[in-house]
Amino acid sequence: MDYPILSNIKSPEDIKKLNIGEINALCEEIRGCIINTVSKNGGHLASNLGAVELTVALHRAFNSPEDAIIFDVGHQCYTHKLLTGRFEEFSTIRTENGISGFLKPAESEHDKFITGHSSNSVSAAYGIYKAKKLKGEAGTAVAVIGDGAMTGGMAYEALNNAGSDKGNFIVVLNDNKMSISNNVGALSRALTKMRNKPRYHHFKFALSSFLTKIPLIGKPLNLFIFKIKEVIKSIFYRKNIFSALGFNYLGPVDGHNVKAMESLFKIAESYERPSLIHVITTKGKGYAYAENSPHSYHGVGAFDIEQGADICGKENFSTVAGETLCRLAENNSNICAITAAMAEGTGLQRFAEEYKERFFDVGIAEQHAVTFAAGLAEEGLIPFFAVYSTFLQRGFDQIIHDCAIGGFPVKFLIDRAGIVGEDGETHQGIFDVSYLTCIPNLTVYSPSTYKELEQRITEAAKTDSIVAIRYPRGCESECLTFDETADFSVIKGESKKAIITYGRLFSEASKVKKTVNDVNIIKLNKIYPLSNDLVSAVSEFSEIHFYEETEKSGGIGEHLASILAENGYSGKFIIHAVENKFVQAASVNSSLKANGLDFNSMINSINN
Repeated sequence: MDYPILSNIKSPEDIKKLNIGEINALCEEIRGCIINTVSKNGGHLASNLGAVELTVALHRAFNSPEDAIIFDVGHQCYTHKLLTGRFEEFSTIRTENGISGFLKPAESEHDKFITGHSSNSVSAAYGIYKAKKLKGEAGTAVAVIGDGAMTGGMAYEALNNAGSDKGNFIVVLNDNKMSISNNVGALSRALTKMRNKPRYHHFKFALSSFLTKIPLIGKPLNLFIFKIKEVIKSIFYRKNIFSALGFNYLGPVDGHNVKAMESLFKIAESYERPSLIHVITTKGKGYAYAENSPHSYHGVGAFDIEQGADICGKENFSTVAGETLCRLAENNSNICAITAAMAEGTGLQRFAEEYKERFFDVGIAEQHAVTFAAGLAEEGLIPFFAVYSTFLQRGFDQIIHDCAIGGFPVKFLIDRAGIVGEDGETHQGIFDVSYLTCIPNLTVYSPSTYKELEQRITEAAKTDSIVAIRYPRGCESECLTFDETADFSVIKGESKKAIITYGRLFSEASKVKKTVNDVNIIKLNKIYPLSNDLVSAVSEFSEIHFYEETEKSGGIGEHLASILAENGYSGKFIIHAVENKFVQAASVNSSLKANGLDFNSMINSINN
């Protein structure tokens, strides 16, 4: 495809030179570029298509990087990347050694903050804004937050803090689903239209300035007029939460009208108080498949543009977890399912349809989800919280304080555990083992097959303890036969060498066993706590290679090594894991190889 305008955009300054006709043409080129690239690389499609005009308007109204623009979540930042000098590299997005699918400061001076997880943009932008003011620097900061990210509690903590400021801090709410203000009638719409015009604000400021200069009566008169205006507004507008928090509320405005948004952004800059600008967009704008099914096209793999993405779904660990819960819920009315705005991603669609009263989507609010689950458990229900590993990190305190200390038997279904691939360092599920195993009375499993996953979920529903079941993204691979009901299985060989592993890596170890038949394989089912029987079984081997798809620090390998040392083990014990680093975007297979966790790496280690 040809992009005659877009290919000449080297920085945001270039789009300020374009007329409105050229701007509209640029937006169409950007959409074409995003669709074409995502169809090859996969990525976040619907959210980015909905934010094209919004991003163009932001870069016309503000001066990046002097003005910091923080996108929340970063999956709406593709247009931003195209407008900030990365058009030539855009074809590499979400590929190994390519540009990131999220904001990444190391990549560009225009990416001020990492936002791979949601609801942190207002906090980050307000911190940047205050730092600029303290240092006497020019520029402002703008947080661009979606209505989904606005369900996260951290966003409201930041709004509560920023609302009392006396400066022109700006929040842009990209709303593609809901309306915040509940407006009343035609007069309300007319007032909104008037308030969103620059002439109205210029007149208002001029009048206020004139009145306050009148001796004696000026200031009281200005205050009286202000109060009358507020009374009239209250008749036609129900006060929304943003104005209650101290923000000047502007909008709603059409999120696909660059000129209208640009004017409103300039108005907000002129205020001496924080502003929230409510922008209405259409998720998936410009691509019919994505517009008609925005949830399905939120994140997609490579697809044929004419035919659309394959969204029918194939059996994978997520769908097996969801189907197992449905089967159990049919005969047990106490079983509940909780998601943090990820019903489709965690395989809970069917549960949501068939057991509506027992399904809870709490929004992007993992902290709340964990404590809410504890509340359900306190009353005797059996809550399963299905959540991506990378997002469960945000509920760590609640797991300790609200579940473990009180002994409330919440069940955690930890999806996308281990390396996840192209979403990169913000989404890798390599930290959950380290922080979960430091919590008393919490049992952790890591199934390698669908059958084992079903077994563990079924068992968890019957226990009165806190259980975490972690499993990888995608489909199962061929594995050696093992006993799914045991805590661990030993697949015997003739040598004194052993591979110990769990989860997805058991399939890699199974390939090794078929190649090097005399090696022993110990497959962990319950990965923590470690039993005395396991320690005894492991102690028989003189050379042990422990493989795990997690951070080495705090991993199961370190736990086992410590116990063996305490018991006088004198053999060779080598841990193969992620060595204290963040895993960058690449395919899963490539990342496994890079971290010495694939079949070939295992073979080399065993033979050396």
